[in-house]
Amino acid sequence: MLKKLSISTLALTATHVMAACPVVTGAGAGGQYPHLFEKSEFESRYECRMSFHQNPAITALNARIAGNPPLKPLAQRLPQEPQVVVPYQETGRYGGVLRGISKATEAGTSDLLSIRHVNLVRFNDDLQTIVPDVAKSWHWNQDYTVLTMQLRKGHRWSDGKPFTAQDIVFWYNYLILDPNITQKPKDRFLSAGKPMKVEALNDETIRFTLNAPKPGLLTNFALDYAQPFQPKHLLAQFDPKLNKDADRLAQSLGFKDGYTLMKFYYGQSDWKDIPTPLLKDKAAAQRLAKAGYTAILPTLEAYLVVEDTPDYRHLVANPYFFQVDTEGHQLPYINEIHESFISDEDIQTTKIIAGQVDYKTQAMNLPQTPVLLENRARGNYQMALRPTIGMTTFSFNLTDTDPDKRALFNQVAFRRAMSIAMNRGRINKIAYFGLGKPMQYTAFDPDTAPFVTEAQQTAWTEFDPARAKKMLDQIGVTDHNGDGIRDLPNGKPLALEFKYSTQGVATKVVELIAADWNRIGVKTTLKEVTSDEYRNSQTANNLDLMVWKMGRPLAAMSSNTQTLLPPYGTFFDLRTGMLWAQYRDSKGQSGVKPPATVDAMQKLADRFVTFTPGSAQSDQTGRQIAQRVVDDLFIIGTVKAVKPIVYRNTLVNFKVPKTWASDYYWAYPYLPTQWFLDPGRKAAPKTQ
Repeated sequence: MLKKLSISTLALTATHVMAACPVVTGAGAGGQYPHLFEKSEFESRYECRMSFHQNPAITALNARIAGNPPLKPLAQRLPQEPQVVVPYQETGRYGGVLRGISKATEAGTSDLLSIRHVNLVRFNDDLQTIVPDVAKSWHWNQDYTVLTMQLRKGHRWSDGKPFTAQDIVFWYNYLILDPNITQKPKDRFLSAGKPMKVEALNDETIRFTLNAPKPGLLTNFALDYAQPFQPKHLLAQFDPKLNKDADRLAQSLGFKDGYTLMKFYYGQSDWKDIPTPLLKDKAAAQRLAKAGYTAILPTLEAYLVVEDTPDYRHLVANPYFFQVDTEGHQLPYINEIHESFISDEDIQTTKIIAGQVDYKTQAMNLPQTPVLLENRARGNYQMALRPTIGMTTFSFNLTDTDPDKRALFNQVAFRRAMSIAMNRGRINKIAYFGLGKPMQYTAFDPDTAPFVTEAQQTAWTEFDPARAKKMLDQIGVTDHNGDGIRDLPNGKPLALEFKYSTQGVATKVVELIAADWNRIGVKTTLKEVTSDEYRNSQTANNLDLMVWKMGRPLAAMSSNTQTLLPPYGTFFDLRTGMLWAQYRDSKGQSGVKPPATVDAMQKLADRFVTFTPGSAQSDQTGRQIAQRVVDDLFIIGTVKAVKPIVYRNTLVNFKVPKTWASDYYWAYPYLPTQWFLDPGRKAAPKTQ
């Protein structure tokens, strides 16, 4: 049992003493939602009165959060209605450090980010049911144009300040919509291309009013890594629109102006807090802490960053976190997270085998599995293979800086020829051990979108090098000088440099693709780079070829269609047509005008998000989208397969995810705050 520091809530009614609450764990337990109760719901179900208990180390952990004030008593740190989490197997023990590994500060980190993540709502572990998280309830109007959400009274930020609906209004109106902070709002935070109306009806009630039906907005919150709330009490002090002395205050703290300090706190994108102020400028962060501010942005998440360096990131439990278990212990159980940055895949594998990594999902590739399976006992870990959502895809640079290559890459005959020149069956056999299915990219993950047809999934996937050669001949991609290598139609050399990161694709896959293309006379060379270098080069429009995992579940596509339109993804995804995107964003003032099919896709995407997923209109429009994707073939699919997940036997209450996928945000649906560490365990804990 946990060592407890108890603070009891009132146990007396007017006539009798309420019973102590039972310990509730295991499959099938929960209130309105699986594995969850609201406090009042739990007490009513079991006719009891909960008492609450804190982590014995929480005061020491709080002392490591630079700038955080001394702790309030637990009763003042929890909301009036904390969320009660039913552990998968057993109530846990406080303590320990969860050890993770990532490629770099912004590479391969999101599986660990997902452990601390919160949003207004999330998906349950069935990946079908949306359940409460920061918001305790919600309701739509009849036509899905007004979403109203209820927050928890007494919920607090990690620095102890109240969290209210005003923090959501501030996030939207003063961060998302202010070009001084966010250059251009993401489409997923707009409605019919225009801002939503976000208003606080009171401290615990927030309302989103849309310009057109958008039933996927709730799903977007459940899936999104970006959090639709930020601490107004801190950031508003430095916003010139809200404080006339903002610039003077920021300058007194060593910053150019208020907006510079806001961006210092808020991060360089909506990708969480990566990097934190502690990595951006540790001295400036320490200066803020000495002046009475927090060194990093206060959060609602389960853990806070206390160290951030080029080599590692270290986090401690949030002393104001809003969840408790059924015995009233404040979550999370695990005290700390340590995340090491190692880009080399072989070293990563060695550390897993040595038992130095407690959990790893992202940036794990199937070719690692034989050696990982062989060494499970040595490292005291388990490995599970789970189906991916999406697959490895590639794209030619449709707005390449070389005008001759750009002209070639924009010919659909070239893209089709290169697609059928690939031996997907061989890729499946060698790189995926025969566990995958050769498939074309359709934008949707077909396992979650039944309207995607078999013909769409197999379009231009047959291995036919003879036909590929003939198609290249017909468009003038022939050997002009007799050296056995095909040239551009104008006779200039054609050479493809295939840069890749092992976070995005296994080396074996790109080796096989390059070999197939070389066999038909298209010179293709490979170069492995870090994921940061790859992403920066891709966004700068400096690559011939792009390669990354693409294909999203229906739930995600119903709320966010960014992968259908240039540049077809975020900084962290595959991106192509960067100059098309520039043209659209600048309304034709710069960039390159995209072909007419892009405008046609925009109309389909706008229509698709107004329909409820699974409806006849949604299915019909989704099928039309998939057909346009395979007809255009801007992004080309390979093999949809499985990937490994590794977890140590000492990690208790861990449930193996249904999929290997970032789309539902890795561990987030699987209640990682109820994980705990038991160093003595050798056998794998049972999962529900």
